[in-house]
Amino acid sequence: MSKQACYLSVWIIIIAFFVSLWSGRLMKQGQIQRLSEGVISTAEFREQNIGEEMLDFLKELSEPGKYVGIYLLESKFGYQEITNELSEEGFLKMSKRWEKKKNFHTYLKVMQAIWDDVKYFPIAKSTNDPKLTVSYTNSWMGERNYGGKRGHEGCDLMANKNQRGLYPVLSMTDGIVEKKGWLEKGGYRIGIKAPGGAYFYYAHLDSYAELEVGDEVKAGDILGFMGDSGYGPEGTVGQFAVHLHLGIYIYPHDIETSVNPYWVLRYIEKSKVKCYTEE
Repeated sequence: MSKQACYLSVWIIIIAFFVSLWSGRLMKQGQIQRLSEGVISTAEFREQNIGEEMLDFLKELSEPGKYVGIYLLESKFGYQEITNELSEEGFLKMSKRWEKKKNFHTYLKVMQAIWDDVKYFPIAKSTNDPKLTVSYTNSWMGERNYGGKRGHEGCDLMANKNQRGLYPVLSMTDGIVEKKGWLEKGGYRIGIKAPGGAYFYYAHLDSYAELEVGDEVKAGDILGFMGDSGYGPEGTVGQFAVHLHLGIYIYPHDIETSVNPYWVLRYIEKSKVKCYTEE
């Protein structure tokens, strides 16, 4: 080998070493940023983008919070494919990379509050009329203009039959009735604080069940009936089609922060309480 070729080889080795070192630092920095103190306030985290493959895996689990949390960290919040297989063994390997890092347990507690308390789909399944179904899409942060331009902080479940007072709205979780009453944008709404600390917001109701602030509810209890109330002074109806607006909120640093309910709804889509519906 010539002296020139030898020098070139040495320089290639040196450059490769520093590239490897820098890549390692970038990876470590990326992990730190994903578990930063403010991560649960970022748009990427709030979107809860788990995707179809992860959704299928989650349906086999009873406590999905930790698995969703690890998946979002590994996939850079759903924007990158992960290298490990979606299995309990694969997640055990992935979790070891995160569980000793700063802020992980705070992060995990939030994930469990979002995912682990949900037990039932928020609309009952009719036992006497199979046509009484609902549909929904991932409308998270879609543009809304009533009261000023804003992002849509929830998911709308649209009634197949546009009739107020027909579809029973159920609590997705155990919890306490924290708020009840009229909001200009939300109409007649009720809010349930779940055991893990997340707040579940059910809006545009037509009427309420016999519940008051401070009452305990169990997952599957009727909260009221789907309507089209809102967008005006108390009692306003008919400004839009009958539907349920579902919001899920967490409270990092005591600041109310919405997260996308779409994938949570997909996760519990088949967990429906059956109910006789009267027109």
